[in-house]
Amino acid sequence: MERPYLLFLGDATDDLSIKMARGVVSWRRSWCIGQYCLEGCKAKLPIPEFDIEEAATAGAKTMVVGVVNAGGVIAENWVDALVKALAAGMDVASGMHSRLSDIPEVREAASNFGRQLFDIRRPDREFAIGTGAKRLGKRLLPVGTDCSVGKMYTALAIEQEMLGRGVKADFRATGQTGVLIAGGGIAVDAVVADFISGAIEWLSPDNDPDHWDVIEGQGSLFHPSFAGVSLGLLHGAQPDALVLCHEPTRTHMRALESWPLPELSECIAANLEAARLTNPDVRCVGASIDTSRFTEAEAEDYLRETEAALGIVCVDPLRTGVARIVDELV
Repeated sequence: MERPYLLFLGDATDDLSIKMARGVVSWRRSWCIGQYCLEGCKAKLPIPEFDIEEAATAGAKTMVVGVVNAGGVIAENWVDALVKALAAGMDVASGMHSRLSDIPEVREAASNFGRQLFDIRRPDREFAIGTGAKRLGKRLLPVGTDCSVGKMYTALAIEQEMLGRGVKADFRATGQTGVLIAGGGIAVDAVVADFISGAIEWLSPDNDPDHWDVIEGQGSLFHPSFAGVSLGLLHGAQPDALVLCHEPTRTHMRALESWPLPELSECIAANLEAARLTNPDVRCVGASIDTSRFTEAEAEDYLRETEAALGIVCVDPLRTGVARIVDELV
């Protein structure tokens, strides 16, 4: 996809719904020319706001649908904006489950104006089933108590810390935002279930014995909607190390108000048990906690108390960084 991007936020209802756009801005700010929002949008990014014509004049090459919703559906009231972007000379990219190419108005506009459509969640190849065969190299996988608790951010922060120390490491993207940040990868939730573990084996092949693949985690073993993807990732990643990700102020699973979050020790135990199928030596090396809703003092207390209770390093990638987790690895 050509850059720079114009990030489309649609009529986003909250900050979580623009996590895709926020992730791209956080890790690839220079690739983003600005944002475009529809009336009623309740979440914004700290970057310039453009209308479509202004963005095209400023040099935007691709409009990226940076908002997510339940089911990954491209809403009908977004279609006009996507068509206008194509008419203005931009390509359009989306990580939604709904495909741009399945929307007649969008498909016809792309054809009429000679533009490209990128459906990031559509795999561009077929995958073999997983085998569980031992692969060279080392692998780390963040796992979560819930969805949207910082697994991607944690993986990127760990990769950055490793590279800063001269450690050989690569971030391996398994979600649409990660693919935009990494420039490649697999949106694993669009892979047919039988082939998830095989897709991750392909994504993280043999490597140097001292090389770390930091594989983006997805979902949670304890979330009824997404546990299947999480399990396939655990088996295909064949992780040497797990990092538990958690947001401590949540009272229930995202989008499931009657479903409580698991205890942290219970979550660690379940993920280790599942991961041992393909790597009996896997260990949990730390916890990555999102303390953004705590004061500084509250965050310090929570991290200290949780570390004492679990017996593993506990950090917040934003407040404290992830150096102590990398210390456990290298």
